[in-house]
Formats: sequence, structure tokens, C-alpha cells
Amino acid sequence: MTTTMYFTSSCAFIITTLGFLLHQTYLIPTLLCLEGMMLSLFMALSMWSIQLEMSSFMLVPMLMLSFSACEASMGLSLLVASSRTHGSSHLQNLNLLQC
Repeated sequence: MTTTMYFTSSCAFIITTLGFLLHQTYLIPTLLCLEGMMLSLFMALSMWSIQLEMSSFMLVPMLMLSFSACEASMGLSLLVASSRTHGSSHLQNLNLLQC
């Protein structure tokens, strides 16, 4: 049972990593792929802490989930700021030195 769950979370991480590497033209799909990577890591850490059955390891997935929520809000604010200043979310139009 646990091997299928680990296999599922590792496949989700690999698929979202491939999506992140292959689809870097717009900002929205790259942010979604980063969120998918963080959620698959959250699932793996949650299963790992449940399998170890130690209460001290239960905090690690919650910290990671809170950091991924902060990362998502920062990414969305950058998306709004770049679409307001540059008119689109196309990553080729963005120059990081001018933003």
C-alpha cells in the first residue's frame, strides 16, 4: 500500500518537473508546475512522517505547506505585477533587470 503511494507521489513530482522544464513560455503554467512539485513533496513528507509515527516529524509537512502557500502568493503577485507593467505573462517579454 505504501509503495504505491510513494510511487504516485514520485511520479507526480517527475511529471510536474518535466512540465516545468518543457513549458516555460508563460508564467502561469510554470507557477502551476512549481505548485504541483511542492504538493507532491508535501504528500511524500506526510506519508514519511506517518510511517515513522513520531510526533516531532509531523511539523515538517506543515512547515513545507505554509512555505509553499507563501511561494504561491509571491508568484501570483509577480504575475499580476508583470502583466500590469508588460501587458502579458509571456516570459520572453520580461527582462529581469528592468522589473
